[in-house]
Amino acid sequence: MAWGAAALVLLSACGTSNAQPPPSPTAISQEVPEGPRTAEVENHDIEPITNDPQPELPVTVESFDGVEVTITDVSRIITVDMYGTLTETVFSLGLGDNVVGRDTSSDFPAAADVPLVTVGGHDLAAEAILDLNPTVVLTDTTIGPREVQKQIREAGIPVVYFDPERTLDGISDFILDVATTLGIPDAGEQLVERTQEDLDAAIALSSQVANPPRIAFVYMRGTAGLYLLGGPGSGADDLIEAVGGIDVGTEIGLDKPFTTMTSEAMISASPDVILVMSEGLESVGGVDEMLQIPGIAQTPAAAGRRIIDMSDTELLTFGARSGQTVRALAHALYDQQ
Repeated sequence: MAWGAAALVLLSACGTSNAQPPPSPTAISQEVPEGPRTAEVENHDIEPITNDPQPELPVTVESFDGVEVTITDVSRIITVDMYGTLTETVFSLGLGDNVVGRDTSSDFPAAADVPLVTVGGHDLAAEAILDLNPTVVLTDTTIGPREVQKQIREAGIPVVYFDPERTLDGISDFILDVATTLGIPDAGEQLVERTQEDLDAAIALSSQVANPPRIAFVYMRGTAGLYLLGGPGSGADDLIEAVGGIDVGTEIGLDKPFTTMTSEAMISASPDVILVMSEGLESVGGVDEMLQIPGIAQTPAAAGRRIIDMSDTELLTFGARSGQTVRALAHALYDQQ
């Protein structure tokens, strides 16, 4: 694939995860081109690291909530978190056929026929979960209500919580934690190696950016009148850095992952590019309507119509396909069309 005038250099992902990619011969000095873009991953589905993992059970692990949990059976797994990370990870480890229930965010083809156990978006339904007779439930604190997970645990079903923080640096530990819980640590090690190699190669695409674009991540739900500006810990800040950009929310001193967006704050932040989720963009009527929102309308991003959207179920997953996410964002930012 040609990268055009932006002169992105696609580095090979071959070799071990410890291999250092060769330096790019040309720094990217081109400005981010004008116009809206959609960041598209290369493959929306999952490629398992193995098709026949052999779990070694029982396994006793310490759940993220401090409770020791023993898993004796992984034949009926339910995976639920806000971002779909757990479902993606289990499928990537090769145990997708064992998943009997999932969250709304787990929206990739291989999981399409797995029943949803969330209602009204991201609320867990205890009845829906118990009716599926799970042998283990994998979850975290990004989804709830917590009373539901408690009720399931009290029913005698092993419930394992995982670290809810989503960062690029945390992907390997997350994969290994899930693999260990399911009794397939060797598959976890293999998946970590593949994931890290792909991620390193994707990050290398933007490692020589000469003029880092200032990027704001805005979470929008127009139907609810909800507009949030991302800051440190949003997850998007990590991705923005990975593609050679500057996270505007962090730069202007926000001290939490999301802060209500005001027109004054957005004008002051003055981003070159605005990153949004695709459903959020749709909720406000598309690019033209978004560019008329007070505060956004007065930014350099609006002047150049530099709006990048990406699927809600892929942007902040931080799982085995994160290399694809970073690569797709780099293409959207720097490709000339």
